[in-house]
Amino acid sequence: MLSDSNSFLKGVLLGALFCLVLAFVGTLTPSYSFTEEDNHKHHHVKAPSKDELRGLTENQMEELTKQVRVYCLIMVHPKVLQHWATVKDTWSKHCDKAAFYSSEAFKELDAIDLQEPNEWARLRKALKHAYDNAGDIRWFFIARPTTFAIIENLKYLVLAKDPSEPFYIGHAMKSGELDYVEYESGIVLSHEALKRLLNVFQDGEKCPETESSLWKVTEEKQLAICLKYTGVFAENGEDFEGKGLFNSKTVERLVTDSLQNNPSNVVEGCCSDLAITFSGMSVNQMQVMMFGVYRLRPYGHNFNDMLLFQPPEGSDND
Repeated sequence: MLSDSNSFLKGVLLGALFCLVLAFVGTLTPSYSFTEEDNHKHHHVKAPSKDELRGLTENQMEELTKQVRVYCLIMVHPKVLQHWATVKDTWSKHCDKAAFYSSEAFKELDAIDLQEPNEWARLRKALKHAYDNAGDIRWFFIARPTTFAIIENLKYLVLAKDPSEPFYIGHAMKSGELDYVEYESGIVLSHEALKRLLNVFQDGEKCPETESSLWKVTEEKQLAICLKYTGVFAENGEDFEGKGLFNSKTVERLVTDSLQNNPSNVVEGCCSDLAITFSGMSVNQMQVMMFGVYRLRPYGHNFNDMLLFQPPEGSDND
């Protein structure tokens, strides 16, 4: 009987101790106290329609295309060497400025060595470097080396948007009450959004440089949390029909899904004609995409786009 009582008391004590530990951990869990913008309703950034473009004069359209310039930040490390080399040889040549940010020096390929193994801290350093070296470029695109991007379509999306306004665009997702832009599909920041982000980087409580040892918060969510403190919220990039432009899958996967879900109209069900990114791409898939997007042309068919985005000066792009 005595041993039963002892066992019971031990159980009570262990249970109480466990509750105390949980309460202590609860005090360490990140709590995000956002201000008046808490009731922000997720909204969508849409590319202009052709009818909207027809309202602009030829001089206005020419001026707009000259003003829309993009700085591409590609986050790399030696383990993704083949993807790194492929991105350098393909779509990144269409950026007005492209910089590869690495965790360590690598002599075979040019990159900015940030000497930072932590991915979130490295992304912070890369964003600061890009802001300081962008010159008059006012749009910033963050990508992983497994993402294929069509920069001309990105420029079209933000054509009529003011970079002095805080835009944070991509494939918007939700985690609890936090809206964030998926990293794998590419992240777009306006000059104003990046400026605000760099300011909140100085606040260690709202935007710490290192995560707690008790939990792991991904870079994409860290970014969204820090931006939300400055009144900048995730927005979903879409075409004028409402189709998403930042894809979290490869073209092959999107076509396969469309075959299963929309067999009567596979192309319509796959993706937007103005798609900006495709994610999780292999090296070979990137080369095929480069051929299809920039080199393949049906003989005798004329493309009569109203806008022309000139390649960066001195670029050897396709």
